[in-house]
Amino acid sequence: MKNKPPKISKADWDAVDSPPLSKEFLSKMQPVKESHPQIPKRVRGPQKDPLKIPVSLRLNPDVVDYFKVQGKGWQTKINDILSDYIKTHDTNSPR
Repeated sequence: MKNKPPKISKADWDAVDSPPLSKEFLSKMQPVKESHPQIPKRVRGPQKDPLKIPVSLRLNPDVVDYFKVQGKGWQTKINDILSDYIKTHDTNSPR
């Protein structure tokens, strides 16, 4: 049995009677897409502008560790740093 979430009162939790599911009941179950084909598949909404392009990039482990330690949004931070680099460096100069 699951633990009671703090936001649900003990009385409400105890009022719900959820007996174990029988093997017979479980054997009759089927995926929602089969039992209710009229339900549309969930799709992601349109992406906000500007559109980003998914890429695969290999980075040194120390670079990845440095940014991951900073928490959520670490990939965006890398993107921001690279964007700033582009603004401060002439792309037409010889390498």
